[in-house]
Amino acid sequence: MKDKNKNIPNCVGVIMDGNRRWAKEKGLPTLKGHTAGYDKLKDLVRWSKKRGIKNIIVYAFSTENWKRSEKEVSYLLTLFRKVVNEFFESLEKEKIRIKFFGDLKSFSKDLREGIARLEEKSKKYNDLSLFVALSYGGRAEILNSVNNILEESKTKKIKLTEKSFSEKMWSKGMPDPDLIIRTGGEMRLSNFLPWQSVCSELFFSKTYWPDFSEKEYDNILSDFSERERRFGR
Repeated sequence: MKDKNKNIPNCVGVIMDGNRRWAKEKGLPTLKGHTAGYDKLKDLVRWSKKRGIKNIIVYAFSTENWKRSEKEVSYLLTLFRKVVNEFFESLEKEKIRIKFFGDLKSFSKDLREGIARLEEKSKKYNDLSLFVALSYGGRAEILNSVNNILEESKTKKIKLTEKSFSEKMWSKGMPDPDLIIRTGGEMRLSNFLPWQSVCSELFFSKTYWPDFSEKEYDNILSDFSERERRFGR
């Protein structure tokens, strides 16, 4: 990166794509790809803290992912429990705040309780906030917000604004991403943060997520620092 202090984004969104293809090309089980992807997420958090980035949003599990094979979904749920437990145990060292958002009621009671404990324990930290989209879909989030507002309007008058709408969303309190990175070669957002990404700078990498490197991250941040952001003006 040309200048590590120049125009650092406050919030980076990441679509962590390519785990399954990475595993397939190496002759490994799909599950190994997801494990490698989790290890790369830990790298991303470390790299971001070092560069002074305060917020990371990752697309971990979409509403569409429930349609994958029963074996793969079962493994992913086991991996999520591992993630929750490992982060819980390492919070004193990492000092990051973790927040999950999405249709969390779709998960089992024990996983939801683990998520709640992790969020509560980590809320005192402010070195970096990691927002994890689980059972998330952008359209589903918007519809959920609309339904919440319609329900509330039955008992009181509501003046609808962008702010009041955002406060009814799963991701309330989360900053909009300044830039979004998608790995794996696909050039689309796949239902990731359609409301929040309207002014985001987009970067698409051909690298599979487990192979994403610190050097490539720096190159993207350097490119971002050179862009003139007009925010629709």
